[in-house]
Amino acid sequence: MFRRTTQAVFRSLKMSKVFDVIVIGAGPGGYVCAIRSAQLGMKTACVESRKTLGGTCLNVGCIPSKSLLNLSEYYYKAQKEFNSLGIEAENIKLNLSKMMKNKNKSVLALTRGVEYLFKKNKITHIKGVGSITSQNEVTVTEQSGKKNIYQAKNIVISSGSNPASLPEIKIDENVIVSSTGALSFDSIPKELVIIGGGYIGLEMGSIWKRLGSNVTVIEFLDHIIPGMDHDISKEFLKILKKQGINFKLNSKVTSVNKVKEQAVVDLTNSKTSERERIQADKVLVAIGRKPNIDLLNLKKMNIKIDHQDRIQIDKKFQTSKKNIFAIGDVIAGPMLAHKAEEEGIAVAEIIAGQAGHVNYDVIPGVIYTSPEVATIGKTEEQLKKENIKFKIGKFPFLANSRAKVNNETEGFVKIIADEKTDKILGVHMIGPHVGNMIAEIAIAMEFGASSEDIARTCHAHPTHTEAIKEAALAVDKRPIHF
Repeated sequence: MFRRTTQAVFRSLKMSKVFDVIVIGAGPGGYVCAIRSAQLGMKTACVESRKTLGGTCLNVGCIPSKSLLNLSEYYYKAQKEFNSLGIEAENIKLNLSKMMKNKNKSVLALTRGVEYLFKKNKITHIKGVGSITSQNEVTVTEQSGKKNIYQAKNIVISSGSNPASLPEIKIDENVIVSSTGALSFDSIPKELVIIGGGYIGLEMGSIWKRLGSNVTVIEFLDHIIPGMDHDISKEFLKILKKQGINFKLNSKVTSVNKVKEQAVVDLTNSKTSERERIQADKVLVAIGRKPNIDLLNLKKMNIKIDHQDRIQIDKKFQTSKKNIFAIGDVIAGPMLAHKAEEEGIAVAEIIAGQAGHVNYDVIPGVIYTSPEVATIGKTEEQLKKENIKFKIGKFPFLANSRAKVNNETEGFVKIIADEKTDKILGVHMIGPHVGNMIAEIAIAMEFGASSEDIARTCHAHPTHTEAIKEAALAVDKRPIHF
């Protein structure tokens, strides 16, 4: 009797470490993949090295940055705009500590929300660093150093990405920081230098400019937000300059050195060869992100990666080991939380024998500055390279009644449609609330809509979305209000 009971306990312990799916990484791609896998009836575990779930996005990325963008905009408007609008507020003060506490409170609520979803869906949360030690085995190293081995029929790699840096620039998260450090300054830097004019750099620059920093953005190319439509890039640069952000375009950073509690940034203009030195209280390195794959044991497992350290996959997200899948920032494509989420759902459904799918032609991108920038589909420059003939409709927010009464008239909506079929190929917006407005276009493009379809769809008045309808009308050279 005793022996049978002992054997049963042993089998039970052993089975507790055997899963249908183990997901490595609990960011937006990973936790969503785990939830969908559990919904589909698979015994699921998710391995996460952080103390809290949600990955970079919830902990030190999308969510805290949007909190600070929102709060800093309130502060800026209260200081600079309310008085002229008839809202007289005196002695406006910034309490940065309280602002940071509010940000942290929001992050905590959302990470706890993911914990609740794991419990609700009976997902096993394994804390530690995951490594693939055989085709069906994940070894997890706890913070104490203890190693535990788990078995899985399928393994999903969703380990996300880390901030990239430049050679010989050491990020200390104090004076020379990544986006993680830039979200937690305990005082307003008088001089802030940002290396990189992409999504992250411009959002962080907007936050600290509104709160009182003198911000200088250094960009290697001759334009900001590389990869976006050039009309948007030019308009955005003009608006940000008007807001007081300084730009050094065509500029290469040659060194960043700490001197006491400040940094000295040396740069060279690639066109004129002119050298310049800037002294700053803080330097943010925002040149992009790189896949977080170093601890996964991929080489020993013969899992193929490309020249950019991204895991190579087939159309079903399978790596060179067919039961090991990869999603999110560790594979090719835009490093966006919502892209990773779609891939997580697709992979779970593929493992379950369903037809998981991601339409990469309809992945929106948003920059949450003020005004916002939103884009989806092909840019004008891409279509020219591909020799695809197209027509364009543009409509400015200056002519939109809701934007006008709200004093939010900067920017425009640009719709690009196929010259023959009128099918929407790409839409690019800069203006108020376009981060929400882009959803209308995503649905339209998912259903293969034409610009005429949008032009003939009734939009509520007065709303910012009327600018989309007018831009669609402009494709056929028939806007009503411009």
